[in-house]
Amino acid sequence: MIMYLLMMLTAAVVSYFATWGARMIGNRLELFSPIRSRDMHSHQVSRLGGLGIFAGFLVALIVASQSFFVKDIFRGNDSPWGVLAGATVIVVVGLADDLLDLRWWVKLLGQCVAAGVVALWGVRVTIVPFIPEPIVIENEVVSIVLTAGLIVTTMNAFNFIDGLDGLAAGVAIIGGAAFFLTAYWVHRTAVLLDRSDLATLLTALVVGSCLGFLPHNWFPSKIFMGDSGAMLIGLLMASAGIVSTGQISSGLYDRINGIPTIIPILLPFAVLFLPLLDLGLAVVRRTAVGRSPWSADRGHLHHKLLDIGYSHRGAVVLMYLWTCILAFGGLAFVVYPWQIVLVVDLAAAAVLAVVTAWPYLRQRTPGQMTGPQE
Repeated sequence: MIMYLLMMLTAAVVSYFATWGARMIGNRLELFSPIRSRDMHSHQVSRLGGLGIFAGFLVALIVASQSFFVKDIFRGNDSPWGVLAGATVIVVVGLADDLLDLRWWVKLLGQCVAAGVVALWGVRVTIVPFIPEPIVIENEVVSIVLTAGLIVTTMNAFNFIDGLDGLAAGVAIIGGAAFFLTAYWVHRTAVLLDRSDLATLLTALVVGSCLGFLPHNWFPSKIFMGDSGAMLIGLLMASAGIVSTGQISSGLYDRINGIPTIIPILLPFAVLFLPLLDLGLAVVRRTAVGRSPWSADRGHLHHKLLDIGYSHRGAVVLMYLWTCILAFGGLAFVVYPWQIVLVVDLAAAAVLAVVTAWPYLRQRTPGQMTGPQE
């Protein structure tokens, strides 16, 4: 645990100062994107924050490759460097989009290239969790395509949720922390000669990099992570989830409270539920009116919270709370009997649902409360 926390701290410190440097460069060179109608800010802000997050991840990964215990992850294993290569590609694509506003299909092509690099050189989906037995993917082409598809989907999910100051970074910190604790606990309690784990390291670096970035991005934001930062987080989170899913057949999850085969995939989806939900709703909403699913609008979940009366910070904190319930509620399945966890999770979700809807309910008149809705 200590070495993972040291790597997390390294990523946080480097990310903080690198983001500060990106702020200075962006402001001095006036590298600002035009303020769009859907944007929630009214002043010009640099979108180079992804460089700070990437710097934290890059430096901490290199330090980890030479550090006690965690360096065993790199021994005879090209996967960490494959993830780094894919991360480099997506940061370049994201920066180009932040500065030049690429056409949607060009950005999607860049995402596919980055995801393909990870799938070819880094991690790869080899097992699909299923009951009663996991499905083993033996066809290499299918494995690569499935891996790339999952990574592209997750990248876009995080990109879509990045609409309020501190939102994407905070969601990544909370979800990544739950994922980190789960991956660490599973390996810590296993009978293994080598307990180092790539999924645990990746989530530690994501959490650390976002912790260093968040002080610059908290409302009112001094810098945005941009597409480069949001897509980078998505790529790293997806890669960590794919690594943990591939460990199902190793027996690491066989002791987990009656649901061993779905835990590795349950938690990543619980962590990413809000971004994935926002992505799915956006695709349905846009295609229903004949628009491209990649076209921008002002219909995301965080926009809806603002529309019903939440302040900027209030909407962000509420999204944090939902992420806590989903992420740590998923983590609880690893530790406690699933029957108890399910009841507690549902109760917490019900309470937070009422809290979420309260501003809307409070604005309605007594007649509207009982009358038919249009």
